[in-house]
Amino acid sequence: MSPLRCSRKCIWLLIGLAVLALCWFWIQDRSVDLRSLVSDIHQLQSHWRRNATNSEALGRELEQCCEVQRQFAVTQRNAPLGTVLWYDAEMFHSHTVDTHTYSLLVKEPPLPRRLRSCAVVGNGGILKNSGCGQEIDRAQFIIRCNLPPLTRGYAEHIGKRTHLVTANPSIIEKRFAGLEWSRRPFLESLRVYNRSFIYMPAFSSSIGTEPSFRAAHTLVDASANQTVLFAHPEFLRHVSDFWAARDVSAGRLTTGLFMVTLALSLCDQVDVYGFWPFSHGPDNKPLSHHYYDDAPPNSYHAMPQEFLQLWQLHKSGVLRMQLGDCRGAGR
Repeated sequence: MSPLRCSRKCIWLLIGLAVLALCWFWIQDRSVDLRSLVSDIHQLQSHWRRNATNSEALGRELEQCCEVQRQFAVTQRNAPLGTVLWYDAEMFHSHTVDTHTYSLLVKEPPLPRRLRSCAVVGNGGILKNSGCGQEIDRAQFIIRCNLPPLTRGYAEHIGKRTHLVTANPSIIEKRFAGLEWSRRPFLESLRVYNRSFIYMPAFSSSIGTEPSFRAAHTLVDASANQTVLFAHPEFLRHVSDFWAARDVSAGRLTTGLFMVTLALSLCDQVDVYGFWPFSHGPDNKPLSHHYYDDAPPNSYHAMPQEFLQLWQLHKSGVLRMQLGDCRGAGR
């Protein structure tokens, strides 16, 4: 086969994959009746009230299925020396807790048993110019995802405080060169999170273990204010099963949904910000994927499915989704 012919085949293959991707995004964006959803939002957003009965029932269900207090993070208590941790995203792969791994684990479950209020802050473009910063900062416990920027220019809309922030190992590799050459940029980027927990899925797949360990070592060696927590693979597996039973079918749930699940297990009042997976907001204005960039929304995860499940929880009074401007929002 000539190189030219091979090249043409490759081009057609790429075109085909691109068409399939566009069809997937088209289907995902239209698997939701946006007109009906937006009408629903306008009617219900400002009249939300917490339903204690529904909230407590879901909290009990989550604790029963996912053992959040015991298994949210890998600790020296739930993973003593010799424990085999099976990666939740890889079949037949595991990591055995040796003395090195054990030394990186916190001793006890680090989170309080019950919190009055939690804010889970996604990174969606719907947060741009939202004026939600002060409202977010009033929460007792604030969770953010994937080391988002918290510079002064964003504070009015996303707040300043953080108690737990997630960090995927891929971020360590892409943004900080795997911490192989320099640690300073990583340490400097974490200063905005003050004395928070950095939550990493070190045992989700084997490729993420070493970057997560290097991040933990970096913070310990620098006597940094932050503490790395490793997500327990059993927690990730059980949460995935919980949502799969509720028709959220995806190869991988979003980090945001994992964090909302955590908040629902720990907090009386759960407020959710920055979760909107569509290309246009409830006001029909175009949105970027993140509040800090201009990239268009993508549907790598089953984000519309996740959103609809969370919106149903909003409607039943289990959590409150803030969609749009906070400055005129009612409670």
